Amino acid sequence: MYTGTFDPVHYGHLDVIERGSKLFDKLIVGVGINPDKKTLFTIEERVRLIETVAAGWPNVEVQSFEGLAVRFVRDSGARIMLRGLRTLSDMEYEFTMSLMNLAQDPAIETLFLMAKEEFSHVSSSLLRQIAALDGNLTKFLPQPVLDALKERARRP
Repeated sequence: MYTGTFDPVHYGHLDVIERGSKLFDKLIVGVGINPDKKTLFTIEERVRLIETVAAGWPNVEVQSFEGLAVRFVRDSGARIMLRGLRTLSDMEYEFTMSLMNLAQDPAIETLFLMAKEEFSHVSSSLLRQIAALDGNLTKFLPQPVLDALKERARRP
C-alpha cells in the first residue's frame, strides 16, 4: 500500500509506484485527503490521473480513501505501507509517522524507498506553484498530468 494525496502525481511518485510494483505481487495506491493540505484536484481527479499514468503496471490498483491511512491499510488487508523519502526532513516526519502507525496497528510495517537523485527535490506543492507561474514542468510530470495541471492553473 502506497498512500498519499498525490496532488498532482509526479515522476517521483511514479518511481516509487514502479519500484513497489516490482517488490510486491499487488500494490494499492491509496489516494487520501489530508486535512492540513488544500488540494488543487478533487480526489476523483487524482485517482483518474494516477490510473492513467500507472496503467502500464498491471499489478497496481488505485483506490481513494478517507480517514487514517493506517486504518485504510488494515481494512484493505495489506500489511506493508510503502513510503518514499526525499530528504532528511522527510525522514524525520516519516519516521515519526511510522511509529504512530505502529502504535495504531502493530501488524503493519512501513517500508521506505529512497528517492532517486533526480526526484529528491520534487514536491507536488512546488509543482503547483511553478504551474501557477507558467513554468516549465515537462521534466517532472507525465503529459496527462501536465495537461491537467496547466488547465487547472489557468482557472481563476
